[in-house]
Amino acid sequence: MSDLMPEPGTARGEPAATDGPPPMPAAPAPLGVVRTPTANAEVDAWLERLADADHLAADGHIEVYEDVHRGLRDALTALDARPAPAPVPAPMPSYDNRS
Repeated sequence: MSDLMPEPGTARGEPAATDGPPPMPAAPAPLGVVRTPTANAEVDAWLERLADADHLAADGHIEVYEDVHRGLRDALTALDARPAPAPVPAPMPSYDNRS
């Protein structure tokens, strides 16, 4: 505040009195983020791993996020490394045309 308006409950120039210890941070709580299945079991497992962060304090989230990022990156790399599916042969022409 300004010099003209002291903080409520304090005399001019004196620090505010505390009523006890500072409040404790809130306990970790789930964010309730819905995870939509992707139809890829490996990717779905990595996305489900994100739920582990719901039970950690904020400073523990980075480990989970890095682990999930690494797993998803490896899953995408594996998709690129797979051979392309064999081309489907063209259907045989029909010789039932009789003139």
